[in-house]
Amino acid sequence: MTTVFHSFLMLNPVLQALSAGLFTWFCTIFGSAFVFFFKQVNQKLLDSMMGFAAGVMIAASFWSLLEPSFEFSKQNQSEWYWLPTLIGFLIGGLFLRGVDYLVPHLHLSKPIEEAEGMQPRRRLSKSMLLFLAITIHNIPEGLAIGVAFGAVATLGENADSFPLTLSAVGLAIGMGLQNVPEGSALSMPLRAEGHSRVKAFTYGAFSAIVEPIGAVIGALFVISMTSILPYALAFAAGAMIFVVVEELIPESQSNGNTDIATLSLMLGFSLMMILDVALG
Repeated sequence: MTTVFHSFLMLNPVLQALSAGLFTWFCTIFGSAFVFFFKQVNQKLLDSMMGFAAGVMIAASFWSLLEPSFEFSKQNQSEWYWLPTLIGFLIGGLFLRGVDYLVPHLHLSKPIEEAEGMQPRRRLSKSMLLFLAITIHNIPEGLAIGVAFGAVATLGENADSFPLTLSAVGLAIGMGLQNVPEGSALSMPLRAEGHSRVKAFTYGAFSAIVEPIGAVIGALFVISMTSILPYALAFAAGAMIFVVVEELIPESQSNGNTDIATLSLMLGFSLMMILDVALG
């Protein structure tokens, strides 16, 4: 295991980002595979999964993205150092709002009549609309991982680059952990609606294919234009917070399991916080 980790640290940051994105995708595939063993998932468990994922994403948004954004900005300017972080955070939220508006999708607890996004949503199946909803959710996760590893290349000559790499690894691990229940959160409801196990698994597994793609794009973008690093980190955080508030928290709280969902959010937050602090 030590040899594998050492080999990973020797990779180019773009390849590190790709590897991390593939890892988080594999975690989604693993979670989606639960559909081969169970026909349906307990609603209380599903709500706790969503709450856990929300907690991980909130903690990652601050410790892995916003805090480093502030620190990098402060190194380059003494006044108004918080402005790049603010701008990037707001643009990230607006970007996800635009994607949310344009791409047809359906939240897990909603009937197909309440599908969101522009046409042709009425021509898409419910399973495809659910798939697109989770895919939208995974876009900022991939970007966040890529930006984190891109930051390593940006500070490649800095003595602090090694702890920054560990912090990026911690972010990838946290995203992977919360992707396991997310894979189940899509494949299991599809199976419960009568779809075959293979179809439900396929939709669940490929909902996160955007993560390795987003990871590579995020890393290349930051490496090619190092001055945007504070903006890019905050952008990923803003996009993730939009997903948490617009989708994960409402989904976890909509079926009467508010206490277990809230406690699961706190558990996810605590786990990601410790993971990032310990590795970073």
